[in-house]
Amino acid sequence: MSEPQLPKNVDPTLHPELDEDTDLSWNMRLWKRCRRLLIGGAKDINDRGLFHTVALIPVLAWVGMGADGLSSSAYGPDESFRVLQQHLYLIPLVVLATMFTIFVIAAAYSKVIEHFPNGGGGYVVASHLLGPHAGLVSGCALAVDYILTITVSVAAGGDALFSMFPIQWQHYKLVVEVGSLLFLVVMNLRGVKESVIAVAPVFLLFVLTHIVLIGGAFYVHSGQLPAIARSVPQGLGQGVATMGLFGLLFLFMKAYSMGAGTYTGIEAVSNGLSILRAPQVHTGKVTMRYMAASLILAAGGLFIGYLISGIRVEPGQTMNAVLANDVFGSAGPLGFGLLSQAFIWMTLASEAGLLTIAAQTGFIDGPRVLSNMSLDGWVPKRFSSLSERFTMQNGVLVFGAASLAALMLTRGDVDILVVMYSINVFITFTLTTVSMSRHVWKERRGNPRWVREIYIQVIGAVLCFAILVVMLVQKFTAGGWVTVVTTSLLIGLCLMIRRYYVAVAERLKRLDDQLMQLNVDDAPTEAPLDPGKPTAIILVDGYNGVGLHSLFSIFQVFFPGHFKNAVFVSIGVIDSGNFKGHESIEHLEQKVRGDLERYVGFARRMGIPAEYRMELGIEVVAPAARLCGQIAKEFPVSVVFGSKFVFQRERWYQRWMHNQAVHLLQSRLQWEGIPMTVLPVRVFE
Repeated sequence: MSEPQLPKNVDPTLHPELDEDTDLSWNMRLWKRCRRLLIGGAKDINDRGLFHTVALIPVLAWVGMGADGLSSSAYGPDESFRVLQQHLYLIPLVVLATMFTIFVIAAAYSKVIEHFPNGGGGYVVASHLLGPHAGLVSGCALAVDYILTITVSVAAGGDALFSMFPIQWQHYKLVVEVGSLLFLVVMNLRGVKESVIAVAPVFLLFVLTHIVLIGGAFYVHSGQLPAIARSVPQGLGQGVATMGLFGLLFLFMKAYSMGAGTYTGIEAVSNGLSILRAPQVHTGKVTMRYMAASLILAAGGLFIGYLISGIRVEPGQTMNAVLANDVFGSAGPLGFGLLSQAFIWMTLASEAGLLTIAAQTGFIDGPRVLSNMSLDGWVPKRFSSLSERFTMQNGVLVFGAASLAALMLTRGDVDILVVMYSINVFITFTLTTVSMSRHVWKERRGNPRWVREIYIQVIGAVLCFAILVVMLVQKFTAGGWVTVVTTSLLIGLCLMIRRYYVAVAERLKRLDDQLMQLNVDDAPTEAPLDPGKPTAIILVDGYNGVGLHSLFSIFQVFFPGHFKNAVFVSIGVIDSGNFKGHESIEHLEQKVRGDLERYVGFARRMGIPAEYRMELGIEVVAPAARLCGQIAKEFPVSVVFGSKFVFQRERWYQRWMHNQAVHLLQSRLQWEGIPMTVLPVRVFE
């Protein structure tokens, strides 16, 4: 194997520690190689089939985003069943209500997919139809919800896994859950499609084993169904006589709302439409049908299976573990020794695995919510950035860290976590269905099917609001207050961030108003650029007052008469807002090129020979350094110029609110021997 060659512009006698891959020291090269091994190499941004290769077909989308919904059948019916241990006659009614609610919410979100084909889910729906502040509430509720989705999925997976072992082993459960969470973070840094394909076998094993489990329960205990049907009216009569109508209704609503975790994950498809294979609307609606049908069958089948089997709560075991042992255990009617025991282990292991990978939904859609909010200025702009693997790396890391903190603080207690995250789910559900109801009503004159569409949304709004109120009233002191406080604090933080960005934009608008109106009427120079003369390489980001400020500062204020050429450089940054297909990337390229042509035209009218260079990338520093290096070789007497906002009073948080690309680029270019000057753009308060 040959030794790596050093870059041509680096003296190997002075810098023997460098290699051609990174121009970094040995320990940094080792870190990058380990990172590449774990996360994978960079994807080619110029690959026309890139979006097609990273997008998900319906089956993979069902695996990636349906895992949350389907896995919730392992703890949603479980929670409801535990409430009704002494009132089993209510279970058939709760099952019917649960299945009906799944159908209504899925149908309501199918309409969301139609009306908002670019994705965004509840945040975008509320923002567009009810206003930005309603969107903020929905977005913050979703962000906290997805953090808790990851946490509760990992914790419930730990519960299912340790149901197979002696109760003394529970001491190791939290350690295993933390390891699972870290594994998921690494997988999602590699990319959405890669992580989905990796977990698909576990998903399919869960589906197959639970079909057998539900079928086995019905095969063995189906003779109990007539007696259960007769017990419902008798039990209702006794319940009214002992508790009263309102007492019975309260118990029903408590059990119904405790199963609210069953409905989580239904909204995931509408949030993640942008990562689905084209046509996204069709793919999204097919995925939604897969998700709703599988959840109805799984949740309803398991719930009735608990009832007809006559099982009871066992300490340290989930209800699914109790059901599996009842039907396939050594003392059960379908117990066939080692084969049946192996099936029980596979069932519970697949359940634990699916519950763990259900956190995928949080890692897929949570960063996407933050990304949409960052594009609107509610959270720092860096959350819309993509990594070299085209994942929302910053969001994945934040959600992983927040979920790890929630897991440690609650010690993985599923009862508390389900209450905490179900509240936020129904805040978003309620806002979304209310938004869609209002939209259909306003557009009714142009929509002959408006009656058919609005009743689904109204029923969904009533059901979701009722569940939300019951959960808040019943579980506020049992963990619900933590969710309310956390979401409220996040809303307050977002309001402060938005106010900051609006204030900065208003100050920069003054600069735009002053400079964008300037016009030079002189005939443009046709003189070509002379490579031997001093050249200003000017970094710009869109055609705006900041770029014109740099041009005037260089040629009229700081260095009048010195520079004879101008080369404008711009990087079209591909972020989550425009990574929606090859057409979106082409549109970005056209916009960047158009802005650069305006700069070149303006400079030539000032009598300055000018041209431009551009490139697309997921960030600014690397492609800008590459372009500047090429230009510096072509124009040896050149200086790179970039701009930086300088505030009247510097504050610690401003480093987080604005990217530091100009300083990173300056350090990199200076290391390569290319001079760069940072021009101040003063932002007065």
